[in-house]
Amino acid sequence: MRLPFPTIPDVSRRARLLTQLTSALVLMGVALLAGPDPAAAQTGPMGRGVSAFPETPGGIFGKPQKLDKTLPLYLQGDELIYDNAGNRVIARGNVEIYYNKNVLTADQVIYDRSANTLSASGNVELKEANGNVIRADNYTLTDDFRDGFVQSLSVVTRDDSRITAERGERREGNVTEFSEATFTPCKSEGNVPPLWCIGAKRIIHDQSAATISYQDAELKLYGVTVGYLPYFEHPDPSVKRKSGFLAPSYGNSNDLGIFFELPYYFALSPHYDFTFRPRYMSEQGVLWQGDWRQKLATGEYTVSFAAIDQDWTDLPSASTNPANARNLDGWRGSLETHGRFSLSSWWSYGWNAIIESDDSFRRFYKLDSVLLTDRVNDVFLVGQGDRSYFSARMYHFGGLLVEDNDETESYVHPVIDHNYVFKDPVLGGELRWKTNALSFSRSDVRSGSDLLSQDMNRVVTEVKWRRRFTDAVGITYTPFGELRGDIYQINYEDPNDPLTANLDDSFLRGLATGGATVSYPWVANVGATSHVIEPIGQVVAHNSSVQQDDLPNEDAQSLIFDDTNLFETSKFSGYDRLETGVRANVGVQYTFQGPVGYARILAGQSFHLSGENAYDEGSNRFNPRSGLDTDESDYVLGAYIAPTDVFRVISQSRFDEDDLSLRREDLTALFTYGPLSAAATYTYGQVYSDIYASNAYEKQEEILGSATLRLTDRWTLSGSIRYDLDEDRVLTDSIQLAYLDECFMLSATYSETFIEDASRDIEPDQVVMFRLEFKHLGGFNYQTNVVDFLGGEDSTAVRTNP
Repeated sequence: MRLPFPTIPDVSRRARLLTQLTSALVLMGVALLAGPDPAAAQTGPMGRGVSAFPETPGGIFGKPQKLDKTLPLYLQGDELIYDNAGNRVIARGNVEIYYNKNVLTADQVIYDRSANTLSASGNVELKEANGNVIRADNYTLTDDFRDGFVQSLSVVTRDDSRITAERGERREGNVTEFSEATFTPCKSEGNVPPLWCIGAKRIIHDQSAATISYQDAELKLYGVTVGYLPYFEHPDPSVKRKSGFLAPSYGNSNDLGIFFELPYYFALSPHYDFTFRPRYMSEQGVLWQGDWRQKLATGEYTVSFAAIDQDWTDLPSASTNPANARNLDGWRGSLETHGRFSLSSWWSYGWNAIIESDDSFRRFYKLDSVLLTDRVNDVFLVGQGDRSYFSARMYHFGGLLVEDNDETESYVHPVIDHNYVFKDPVLGGELRWKTNALSFSRSDVRSGSDLLSQDMNRVVTEVKWRRRFTDAVGITYTPFGELRGDIYQINYEDPNDPLTANLDDSFLRGLATGGATVSYPWVANVGATSHVIEPIGQVVAHNSSVQQDDLPNEDAQSLIFDDTNLFETSKFSGYDRLETGVRANVGVQYTFQGPVGYARILAGQSFHLSGENAYDEGSNRFNPRSGLDTDESDYVLGAYIAPTDVFRVISQSRFDEDDLSLRREDLTALFTYGPLSAAATYTYGQVYSDIYASNAYEKQEEILGSATLRLTDRWTLSGSIRYDLDEDRVLTDSIQLAYLDECFMLSATYSETFIEDASRDIEPDQVVMFRLEFKHLGGFNYQTNVVDFLGGEDSTAVRTNP
């Protein structure tokens, strides 16, 4: 029979008790499961690793259920007995209780009104609405939910993690104790033990103290104990943060020696905390480190410091470059800070900054990657609306290349961008307004022993209009017009640069642009495939000339002429150079779409018809290898081909306009078939390396390849290589063997890098790295350098990632 629970006397009390029964089982499971993740909520800046396992929203038990007490509780069983003599209510035989989408089943449920206890026995099983399944042989609970015990507890969570305990007991209203308890997220079949599990003689959850303690805890692999702790304790899941030691890191480095780092976490407030991370190094002494984090009502910020009292004789360069090493004697360090805050729903501001005593400190002590080439600090204010965007940023740039020094730096104070798209059409088309303001200074050019400064202030504003028409036969016309005005103030003094020597000038300049783009797509459908051939022509007319000869070029040097900017009204990458004269851009695009394959190919050329060609070398000394320096440009070809899901090719090519020789190529191919995935990228180009020397062209050619082979459903082998074809040498390479299942990850990686800067103690390096991760426990890194970055030769390290 199935009855709504109100048929039983003392309705509200009985309903509350059975509701508490379901909650109690869940609570005991949560207390046990919480144990293996002691520091997940308080790793802070220590948590550099990225988990191989997807995060489970709301934890492995899911979000706590909110029970609706207005809903009825239904009881179903073969018998419902009122034992007035024994003062009991008994539900017996296939008992099922339904409440708030939770289902509790048992052979028998007894409420003893004399003892004030509620007992479920015989195949007790609770199926929660969020997917958890909790089983027990017997469960007894006092009616005030203060005390109770459970026998043979078994929990299967919604992510298939498993918890077992021979006995669970709740006493004093807030202490839950489990005996002979185990936890594992690993699946196992039959009598085969799981890959790993955590077991303990006793696990005690003290709710009032908000702690979980373990006695005789063991880590087992395939049932074999590999780790043991007689006792440890950590906060329970209700405590988001609590002061205490975090997992240590230790290892060995050729430059740093044997090192050990034991972080201590200070939970100072719900809104701010501090992690103290001193690292002892046998070859260098103590590196003092700390991380401060704080959340405010509108945002958050972090401040990290690192410092050491350096003995210059301990540095590797002490023997090879003693003068440089002696300059580093005494205190060295850095201060790093990041922040972001909201002013409103549309406005935010923040900063990213690192201040350091010298430009080799952070890379030598492995706080930054040795591949870092520039130190970039910025402060920003950003606002974004439905049709507008505003950004103001101040930058500080410091060079970290071999030819740079501590005085190689430049400042942007600030750069401001504002874009606005008008809501209502203007002359039937779209009107945009864009403004850029820049204040820039630099002090990285030397003349003899003098450090020279260069300054530039600039304001650029422009409006752009365009409209699209399509006639009756399918020809598309897109007329456009642009107006731009510039204000410049420049002060450059550099006798080493004949172009900008003693340049001190202020001027105005303007540019008017007009033109149209015409395309005529021809469509042919053949069976299930479609073919589109689309000739495209464009005419762009600018002023025949503007003032830009012999002016510095700060933001428009990275010009790459290819199919992506063939039909741009200006192909320069920044504001300091302007396209002038009349230019025609022509091309043809072919698109294929089939039931399986896809292809798009665009080929074209640009023609300079009249006026000055801003892309030629001339007095601007712009790169003559851009492909646009003659009246007839190089040919560009872009191909995006995916004949099947197995193979894809992306190619961007530029060919000489006279002999069709290759001038630039970026080719990427991707292949995926069964267990094999591979990708290769070939890059070729000619760079104008010295603007003061004739025919000073530097060919750059390299290939980057990677491949992954899935050996089984759990084992994979992968590798990568980056090879410089010009110098016939490997730049970087790596090979990795990895294992991953539902609860465990293990990888072994060997990699090499050939980066050298003797003045900064950076040399070619070989790295061996091992990483393993236990689901819900965290990961541990071992590698032949410190933490996550490339370091010196023959070094080792271990890193714990909670």
